Amino acid sequence: MSTAGFVVAIPARHDATRLPGKPLRLLGGEPLVLHVARRALAAGAREVWVAADDERIARALEGSGVQVAMTASSHQSGTDRLAECADIAGWGDDTIVVNLQGDEPFAPAAGIRRVAQLLETDAAGMATLAEHIREPQVLFDPNTVKVVVADNGHALYFSRAPIPWHRDAFSREGDVKVAGEWLRHIGIYAYRAGFLRRFSKMPPGRLERIESLEQLRVLEAGLPIAVALSPEPFPQGVDTPEDLARAEALLAAARG
Repeated sequence: MSTAGFVVAIPARHDATRLPGKPLRLLGGEPLVLHVARRALAAGAREVWVAADDERIARALEGSGVQVAMTASSHQSGTDRLAECADIAGWGDDTIVVNLQGDEPFAPAAGIRRVAQLLETDAAGMATLAEHIREPQVLFDPNTVKVVVADNGHALYFSRAPIPWHRDAFSREGDVKVAGEWLRHIGIYAYRAGFLRRFSKMPPGRLERIESLEQLRVLEAGLPIAVALSPEPFPQGVDTPEDLARAEALLAAARG
């Protein structure tokens, strides 16, 4: 299946709340955002853009082979930042845009390609990935977002709660077998550029405000989100200093 037309856009906000200066934090001696950009390039995207809000990010990416869009520092979300990037880049409404988070230095190339491929065969304006949950502690962790998917491959709901709630198993303490029954949402998205522009103009929904999950804005508006299993695991992203230390150890192990 061809994905020659897809582009990757990486939102990179300098002053992240939990890890200020995150795009420029060093991982293996190089800026974190550079590692993410290389993952996008490895996926074979037609174009790779970083939507930045600080000139220091642009300087860190010089000579990397990616393009930088300087976007407003006032954006409330990565989606809004990417919508401005789409306008700067001049993408047509049918262009498939993969939103690769700027804190995913180990995102597998196959996963990036897979989420783009979803929109080549599905009429939805937006797509994302999931993977099976294997451990109860992950299932019950509110920082891990769960997704329930219909038979047609479209998302029914996303939640921080362990959905679906297994009435019988969850009522018996210690008797929770989760393998294969629940899905963890992976925070990578693909949109048609026209849908991305539309999404950024939609007001936040009630469910989005309750769960603090932006993708619920789309479902609450009655619009479909296509979901597929990732072909490879997505290692944990970098949100905190502890995550950065963990990523450093993982990179060191990979390099031998």
